[in-house]
Amino acid sequence: MKQPRLSSVVERRLLVNYRVDPDIAATLLPAPLRPQLVHGYAVAGICLLRLGSVRPAWAPKAVGLRSENAAHRIAVEWDGPDGIETGVYIPRRDTASRINAWAGGRLFPGEHGRADFVVRETPDELRVAFAAREGDTRADVTVDVADELRGSELFANLEEASAFFRRGAKGFSATRSGRHLDGMELFTDAWRVEAGRIRSANSSFFADRDRFPPGSATLDCALVMRNVPAGWLPLPAMAAG
Repeated sequence: MKQPRLSSVVERRLLVNYRVDPDIAATLLPAPLRPQLVHGYAVAGICLLRLGSVRPAWAPKAVGLRSENAAHRIAVEWDGPDGIETGVYIPRRDTASRINAWAGGRLFPGEHGRADFVVRETPDELRVAFAAREGDTRADVTVDVADELRGSELFANLEEASAFFRRGAKGFSATRSGRHLDGMELFTDAWRVEAGRIRSANSSFFADRDRFPPGSATLDCALVMRNVPAGWLPLPAMAAG
């Protein structure tokens, strides 16, 4: 069955980014993916995403669904038919939506686990926490919205960070079979992000010393996207080595 192109509104997208030892990041990636480097670092993080009005592109906005979602991501590159391509590898997706958990990998790309979320938002502050219902994956992040991106060793300013993540619009997700990666591409004509100042960030994924030995993953910066109309285009599955 052909998977539909989706329309949505990104009501809130909080990107919490780490700079990572590239050799460590490489061990977490299936072939043909390799880490995309910035100033000698791999870039990984958590995307905490609330989507609204999610529906097939042909359907009216009124029938759309709303959900809280989380994805752990690593910026990657690979050799495409026309040269090097860039995007993100997603080893794990979680959602508060039973519909997303059932439909992901069936009606649209991206298998999801179920999770419970706690969210507190004001115009100037965001707190998003989640805990997976299976396993011990969890995160709790509080960010203040800021005028400028400061303290990052990955990006000189907000414009540089925004351009980097905009180029990484193709996401490939791990699947239970392990034989292929599900693909989905975000597209929007209204891309805009704000800087975030991280007040606190705890992540079981990045705190796992078997996955990230001490000193191999360091919190770097945060970005915030709010109220951006966006579409999602299914991509052909990628064979996983």
